[in-house]
Amino acid sequence: MDELDVTALAREMLAALDQSALVTPPTERWPNIDFATAYRIAAEATRMRLERGETTAGRKIGYTNRSLWAQYDVHQPVWGHVYTHTLQYAVDNSAVLSIGRMVAPRIEPEIAFKLRAPVRAGCDEPREVVQSVEWVARTFEIVDCHYEGWKFRGPDSVIDFSHHAALIVGEPYRVTERNVVELVDALRDCKVTLRKNSELVASGVGANALDHPALALAFLADVVASQADEPQLAAGEVITTGTLTAALPVKAGETWLTETEGLPLPPLTVRFE
Repeated sequence: MDELDVTALAREMLAALDQSALVTPPTERWPNIDFATAYRIAAEATRMRLERGETTAGRKIGYTNRSLWAQYDVHQPVWGHVYTHTLQYAVDNSAVLSIGRMVAPRIEPEIAFKLRAPVRAGCDEPREVVQSVEWVARTFEIVDCHYEGWKFRGPDSVIDFSHHAALIVGEPYRVTERNVVELVDALRDCKVTLRKNSELVASGVGANALDHPALALAFLADVVASQADEPQLAAGEVITTGTLTAALPVKAGETWLTETEGLPLPPLTVRFE
């Protein structure tokens, strides 16, 4: 077995992204790859993307919904970067997205935050986290996988850009001193539905994201604080906190809708081309 070359593997994954290609999961070739090594590889791939002119806009947190862990053989959350070209703000809460260059896209209804200030490492109080937030919004994250059949181990997910392909953001709801307490409860207790071509296909609750979307954000702050190769969270970043339902395959020609009961956020629709 060849010795692991972090730069070469990062380059291989970037080529798979660019060419919509499948690759063998790295842990099948280097079984000793752990999460620390995976994040080193991911950081190297990020460096390459920035060097060629891409720009980061925020982060995505994956696998905060524990009910999905067994399905994907991932048993802890992961995170990856969101880029300006993968971030799209819906117009009138409706968007169109081309998925022709994706390999096996899936859709995830999520809750996102825009930071007004960094989140303190070690914070475990949802209210303190939400006070660091400028706004909250409904989102669709579109995830993709460059491994056959979505089969891999946890570190492979990190190496595959934590599967981030696109993020569609709905109308933001601004966080204020007057509504923060109400929002903390609503984010945990809200009920989410997901429809494909008007058919109800999945549902979930805010607490599916590590018991509270704000606690998912706190998790990210803790992990990033321990990673010397990555920039710390900063004001202005958009952070999406993980799917609240199952992640379901999508195809061109489909229209998907998500609605939330208990949060002051309008429905969000996306049509795939």
